[in-house]
Amino acid sequence: MLSRQVKIRTQLQPGDVGYLTYLHGKIYAEEYGFDLTFEGYVSQYLSEFASRVNPRECIWFAEQDGDMKGAIAIVENSVEVAQLRWFLLHPDLRGLGLGKRLLTLAVDFARHQGYQQIVLGTTNALSTAKTLYEAAGFTLARAEETLIWGQNVILEDYEMNLG
Repeated sequence: MLSRQVKIRTQLQPGDVGYLTYLHGKIYAEEYGFDLTFEGYVSQYLSEFASRVNPRECIWFAEQDGDMKGAIAIVENSVEVAQLRWFLLHPDLRGLGLGKRLLTLAVDFARHQGYQQIVLGTTNALSTAKTLYEAAGFTLARAEETLIWGQNVILEDYEMNLG
């Protein structure tokens, strides 16, 4: 059961781009050994997202006691395809069902916006997230080993058909 102190909001506020980028950089460095190039990757696309207004896109922030502790977003790849991005939970909030709740919000939003498919990219190391994706109906579409973010990783692409 979720703590009463965890709140979800969808409006970007000053500092959100920087802080979510920081959380990604810090958590992925600590848990997976990713280097600074991962933070740059997150920053680039998150900054682009923040600079546009698209009613078919949304980001959800999980906050506890006013501190950002996680996020998930749906961005438009095309008229028919949405991309799930920036799914992250601080270790303090894992195991409470919040990840499933955020994922459900994102998938429901994409359906409501009329997307026919959701795609996402992840790595094989994120086993808990992959379990959530598969339970929600995503299937593995492609896997490729590569050197990126200072690590040898297997990049995985998942997709979910909504139509």
